[in-house]
Amino acid sequence: MSAERRVVRWAYLGRVPYAEASALQERLRDAVRTGEGGEHLLLLEHPHVYTLGRNAKRSVVVAAEAWLAERGLEVAECDRGGQVTYHGPGQLVGYPILNLDPDRRDVRRYVADLMEVLVRLLADYGVAARAARPGEPIGVWSGGRKVASLGVHLKRWITTHGFAVNVSTDLAFFEGIVACGLAGVELASIESLTGRRPSLAEVAAVCAGHLGRVFGREMAEIAAADIAAPAEV
Repeated sequence: MSAERRVVRWAYLGRVPYAEASALQERLRDAVRTGEGGEHLLLLEHPHVYTLGRNAKRSVVVAAEAWLAERGLEVAECDRGGQVTYHGPGQLVGYPILNLDPDRRDVRRYVADLMEVLVRLLADYGVAARAARPGEPIGVWSGGRKVASLGVHLKRWITTHGFAVNVSTDLAFFEGIVACGLAGVELASIESLTGRRPSLAEVAAVCAGHLGRVFGREMAEIAAADIAAPAEV
């Protein structure tokens, strides 16, 4: 293996349906596994959707079907860890497709590193945040309120799924679920905490920079249209 730093191709993709983003992750993961593609960081937002992790039961969606239909909310099951969360406009979602083999084969370290990326990102926007402490639900917190969530999946040490940061998210949508499996959990966003409403494209660029520094990767921005194109490894 080359001693040079690995290159992660990243792009901000705008608004992408959840199923489409899931399929793209799988294609990129398989390309890494077969040696036909390199590492990626997908940064995007989703239309309104509740996603159920491997540990979640359908009962954590407490909203009535009529309430969901009126708001155009999809409910999707997925293979990430964790419980239920909401994704929607104004929330930056990050899907790192990274190969942790051979030097970062440690799931706890991977999750801790992702939280560190988000803590640094939030600090840049004036939010004093911290990673979850031992025994706390995984995520990033500010003053007892959850600002970012994580849910990851690893297959042969290649990562999919990732994190979501509330930037200018309408937090009322979390009322339809038992967010993260925690009754009464308070949510926050960059906007609710600071009054600032940065664009997701801007936040995505800042996020990519921090991920490169924390993971020791060279970050290469590419056009959204080129994200699924083959890359040299």
